[in-house]
Amino acid sequence: MSGTTAGPVRDGDLAVRVRGLRKAFGDRTVLDGVDLDIRRGEFFALLGPSGTGKTTLLRVLAGLERSDSGTVLTAPRRTTVYQEPRLVQARRVLANVTLGLPRSSRQAGRRALREVGLAGYERAWPATLSGGEAQRVALARALVRDPQVLLLDEPFAALDALTRLRMQDLVAELCARHRPAVVLVTHDVDEALRLADRVAVLRDGAFAADRVIDLPQPRDRDDPAQVEHRRSFLSHLGVAAPAAP
Repeated sequence: MSGTTAGPVRDGDLAVRVRGLRKAFGDRTVLDGVDLDIRRGEFFALLGPSGTGKTTLLRVLAGLERSDSGTVLTAPRRTTVYQEPRLVQARRVLANVTLGLPRSSRQAGRRALREVGLAGYERAWPATLSGGEAQRVALARALVRDPQVLLLDEPFAALDALTRLRMQDLVAELCARHRPAVVLVTHDVDEALRLADRVAVLRDGAFAADRVIDLPQPRDRDDPAQVEHRRSFLSHLGVAAPAAP
């Protein structure tokens, strides 16, 4: 069968259900029969070497890419936050947050800006924002759409280390409050372990690991259980974990 069967998830506990998903670019198969279920409110992080299909899977879930075969069912309200904020430079911050929405959504846009710590920035121009502030605007733009599925494509990768940690905390807080299903694509094992309820590794078109991270928040990166998770995921990624001091 060519193309993807797409539609809403009928199981009330699930936000995403994927079965037999295949995608190739020319002779290179990047997704080879992927199966995936993500529950409503679950934070799912996806690791993998560059070129293994992580972003392709995200784009299929977002409806931006067709698969060659398989079934993809998602909750209908989906939105994506990218590595670049993708703000319209000719529009002020509030107009960016409510882009494509009716004028009646402006109050909801203001609330979303307050949630991400940008109250008072409504009339600022994107060019005046720091990288972290611009990414907060992108996050507010996602939240104002009340997503059932929030797709995060390495949204912190371009930020400095301190801003990155602050944004991770903000995303964790907002996702705990709003409870969308979250799919985070990242190359950072520690970031995945800090945020996610469940972490998977994509290699050779399929999941090499898929593990529930049953550790309390906030997490201690030196917790022996987390250290063991890190070692295991690094091994699946083909990286030797550093020796214990």
